[in-house]
Amino acid sequence: MSRIAASAKIHAMAVVEDGAVIGENVKIGPFCYVGPNVTLGDNVELLAHSVVSGRTTLGSGCRIFPMAVIGGDPQSVHHGGEETTLTVGDNCTFREGVTVNTGTADFGSQTIVGNNNLFLANSHIAHDCRVGNNVIMSNNVMLAGHVTIEDRVILGGGCAVHQFTRVGRQAFVGGLSAVSYDVIPYGMLNGNPGLLSGLNVVGMTRAGIDRATIHTVRRAYKAIFEGDNSIRDNAAAIRDEYAGCEQVVQILDFIAAESDRALSSPTRGQKG
Repeated sequence: MSRIAASAKIHAMAVVEDGAVIGENVKIGPFCYVGPNVTLGDNVELLAHSVVSGRTTLGSGCRIFPMAVIGGDPQSVHHGGEETTLTVGDNCTFREGVTVNTGTADFGSQTIVGNNNLFLANSHIAHDCRVGNNVIMSNNVMLAGHVTIEDRVILGGGCAVHQFTRVGRQAFVGGLSAVSYDVIPYGMLNGNPGLLSGLNVVGMTRAGIDRATIHTVRRAYKAIFEGDNSIRDNAAAIRDEYAGCEQVVQILDFIAAESDRALSSPTRGQKG
């Protein structure tokens, strides 16, 4: 049986399947579809022709625009119809045509999206992705399966992120870039193939990181990517020197972590 709050406003031409949980002050417009295993938190708004299906939970204040499909089955040949989930935090906006898939049974069965995210028209989040908080995905951005996007990342229009790739905190990826390798926190990546082109100084400044700290991170970046040894060896060699800088430590931890992908650099994937 559905649990529908008395304050919810559901258009007569919307379909809400039996079993759905609808929170306070939810608005569901005409021609929307809400599946039987869906939970909509308080103050969620579904505009006309939007779909929320699967075993999906939307946190409070989310907005779903027309033709978006949230909680569709994973687009994977390995998916056998198992019951998997999508969990979305609070205050996320999914613009027109956005698609977000549930997880797959072989990889934990979960797709997870954090809070305060903006997903512009026709962007896509595939199965088993992990998206943090305050992320912006511009129009037509494509995340393949198992991608991790950390907090405050901005992905430019039309960029594509390879499966199992990580994009670190507050990184910036330029439009139409091909992200084939992990992108360090605060990094800036552009092109096809995507090459690391420095630090996201604008984003760091907007986040309130002071100039002295930015200069410290720049010095560490140079030591990591211009040192005589491998990226990981260079990073390990400077850890003690930069232990007092939170942002550098985040970069070093990211580099040291296990990953299925190599690290983006200023030269990796470059021809010639």
